[in-house]
This record gives sequence, structure tokens and C-alpha cells, in this order.
Amino acid sequence: EFCCDNGERLRVTFALDCCDREALHWAVTTGGFNSETVQDVMLGAVERRFGNDLPSSPVEWLTDNGSCYRANETRQFARMLGLEPKNTAVRSPESNGIAESFVKTIKRDYISIMPKPDGLTAAKNLAEAFEH
Repeated sequence: EFCCDNGERLRVTFALDCCDREALHWAVTTGGFNSETVQDVMLGAVERRFGNDLPSSPVEWLTDNGSCYRANETRQFARMLGLEPKNTAVRSPESNGIAESFVKTIKRDYISIMPKPDGLTAAKNLAEAFEH
């Protein structure tokens, strides 16, 4: 989450490949996330990594404990895509260190210096950061 100059708050969710730390897919919103948003990110990540195919064996999908990640429909959707949903330990962000490190890097190297007068501008600039 980060704040724009006009006070608007943006929340970001993303999928990282833990082998090469590539951000495979992401979404941004001014509100909270729901399971549909998370499923969109999952699908985008699987398509980017595997194309039109599904993984040949289950791929671990590690998330925090937000309700949108723990939702039954999200977990079922993950399994349909060949993902095996896993959650970090409650109140233990260090158990997902790669994601935590990625967030710090994005905030330090991109968000801190990019123009963000409003949510729309910030989202466009964030898209460039994710593609960088």
C-alpha cells in the first residue's frame, strides 16, 4: 500500500516467481482485494509462465493470510490452474521473505521517486516499474 499526493491510497497485489524473482502479474486498487482479483493475478501469472498450458506438476503458490487468498473459491481456482495454495504463518511476514523484499525494493527504488499526484497516474507509473 502507498499514498498518492492527493491522499488517495493504492493497494497492490502481485505474483512473483521465486526462482528468478520476476513479477509475473499484478493488480492495483484503491479499495481492498477480493478473491476475483487474486484469481485474475493467478491466471495472469500462469499464462505468463506457462503460456496456454498448465504446469505438468503442482506449483506451490505461497500467499499471506488475507481473506481473499484463503477464500475457498480462490483455493479451488488455484488447484484448477495446477497451483498448490499455501499460506504463510499468521503474523509472520518473514516467512514470505522474497515478497517482503520485493515490496521494499519497489517502494524504495520506484514508488519513492515516481510521480504520483493521483491514483490513475500512480497506477500508470507503477505499470512501468513492474515492466522494468
